[in-house]
Amino acid sequence: MTINLFEMLMWTFRRNENDVVNLYDSLSPIMQLSTGGEMLNFGLWDESTNTPLEAQMKLCDATGKMANLSNVVSLIDVGSGILGPAKKWHLDYPNLTISAVNINFNQLKNSKSDYVAKLNSTSRFLPFADNIIDRVIALESAQHFRPLEDFLAESKRVLKDDGVLVMAIPVVNDKSSGLLDLGILSFTWSSEHYTYESVSSKISNIGFKILESQNLGLNVYVPLADYYFKHRNELQEKIKTKYSSSTEKILFSSLKKMKQMSELGLIDYVLLKCA
Repeated sequence: MTINLFEMLMWTFRRNENDVVNLYDSLSPIMQLSTGGEMLNFGLWDESTNTPLEAQMKLCDATGKMANLSNVVSLIDVGSGILGPAKKWHLDYPNLTISAVNINFNQLKNSKSDYVAKLNSTSRFLPFADNIIDRVIALESAQHFRPLEDFLAESKRVLKDDGVLVMAIPVVNDKSSGLLDLGILSFTWSSEHYTYESVSSKISNIGFKILESQNLGLNVYVPLADYYFKHRNELQEKIKTKYSSSTEKILFSSLKKMKQMSELGLIDYVLLKCA
C-alpha cells in the first residue's frame, strides 16, 4: 500500500470527519503491524516497559485508574478505534457496561466483542439520554474532535451529576510556531493541534472543572521513538508487508521530529480528569 501524499495533505488541511476516517483506514494498520495488538495509542512508557503493546496497556491502565472505573457501571469510550482499550477495560472491570462510539464504521464492523456495545456515531452527537452515564473517556481521540466544544457539551449532557470525563490528548505548546517548529509533523500529525491552554479553556467554558491533570509527554513520545529507532530493521520488514518503503521513511522522519519536539517541550501529552 502506498499513501497518496496529496490525499495526506488534504487530510491534514481539511481535517473533517471523513478525513479522520480515511486517515485511520489508511494508517492504523501500521501500528497494528508494529505492535501486534489492537490498540492505536502512543502508549505510556517507564523503566519496566519493553514493547509498544505493554506501553499501550499501561496508558489504558492509567486512564482507567484516573477515571476510577472500578466504582462505576457505565462508560462511553468515544473514538474507540478497534476496541483494544474497551476490551481491556472489560477484562479489568467486569461489572462495567461499555459503549464504544466511533464515526469509523469499518473499524466497528471489523472489531469483534461480545461485551462491548458498538455505536456508529460522531463525538458531536452522542446517542444517549441526558444524565445517565457514569464515565466518558476519549483516549487519544479528542485531538480529532472538531469543534471540541461539541464533544465537551455532549459529554456534560449525558453524564450524571457526579459523572467524570477523562481525556488523554496530545497537545502543542503555545510557544510553538506551527509549520516552522512542527516541520513534517504539520503534515503527518493529522489532527487539531490544540494547546493545553485552549483545551482547558474550552473545558471551563462548557462548565466542567479540571480535577486532575498529568503531563506525560516525555514518557510517551521519546521512548516510543527510541524503541522504533532501536528496532527499525525488524519493524521495517513488518511494515513493508503492506506499505511502501517511502511510507516507512515518512514514519521514521516523523518519529525523529516527534522526539525532538518533545525534548524541546513544544509538544506534550496530557491526561485530564474533569467533573
